Amino acid sequence: MAEITMIQAINEAMRQEMERDERVIVLGEDVGTNGGVFRATDGLLEQFGDQRVFDTPLAESGIIGTSIGLAVNGFRPIAEIQFLGFVYQAMDQLAAQAARIRFRSAGRFTCPIVVRSPYGGGVRTPELHSDALEALFTHSPGLKVVMPSNAYDAKGLLIAAIRDEDPVLFLEPMKLYRAFRMEVPEEPYEIPLGKARIVKEGEDVTIISWGATVPLVAKLAAEMKAQGVDAEVIDLRCLQPLDIDTIMQSVEKTGRVMIVHEAVKTNGFGAEIAALISERALFSLSAPIVRVTGYDTPYPVPSVEDDWLPNAARIVEGVQTLMRY
Repeated sequence: MAEITMIQAINEAMRQEMERDERVIVLGEDVGTNGGVFRATDGLLEQFGDQRVFDTPLAESGIIGTSIGLAVNGFRPIAEIQFLGFVYQAMDQLAAQAARIRFRSAGRFTCPIVVRSPYGGGVRTPELHSDALEALFTHSPGLKVVMPSNAYDAKGLLIAAIRDEDPVLFLEPMKLYRAFRMEVPEEPYEIPLGKARIVKEGEDVTIISWGATVPLVAKLAAEMKAQGVDAEVIDLRCLQPLDIDTIMQSVEKTGRVMIVHEAVKTNGFGAEIAALISERALFSLSAPIVRVTGYDTPYPVPSVEDDWLPNAARIVEGVQTLMRY
């Protein structure tokens, strides 16, 4: 089994699905000759030709609109938005068109597109290049929202997304693209959308996270175990649909919950999770739910990025607050 990076796993998933199904095509800005802004599509043009891998104008709404038209006519497009902050240009196409086709047509049509996009911060890119906007899309019924935190999950989740009949927003934490290698099977495989992963089992506190913060949380949880705090870590992997059963089972076991995400706090997806826990497991809680998130500002300049994002000090302080209550 080869050890590869997340970006290599993403490339491999697309290549294998294009080999399996000639309806799968790739489009976006610089995805062809250049191989993508982070080289996720590197080599696909050479292998599959310019009828299945092609560059588009700098027009995000046009990329998604074209993908929708292709999808309802039998293709399975994979569209790339170079950075998630640019997706504002395509919000109408995603939320008001792609997400509603099944509902609007009473099931006569589906829209099997995957919109891939580098996500989040941590690599010193400015402002719109680092925005974490998952909450906008979990608030748009009809869209599935997926976010891997390692290479194995990235390949299995992306293959499942490509084979899905409905639109999937596939968010790729760019901080993790080449952060580490791990063993990934060479053959294609699927990880079901909507199933969370328990990264570490524990008894004292549940830490729920997704994307680039997961490896940090897992590392801190291992260190805290040596100090007497046994944290259970859940990687959601998929925000919509949400694996609420795994969350509730953990909350009922530990009674303490911390949610860690890099998007801004107010109306972030962590607020939805906290509300669901309050609705379903209020009397299992031994302490108020703690959120450790980005601050309620536009994404900052690189010099203060490490303080703005959830970091080790803030996460450990959050756990200590829960344990003292």
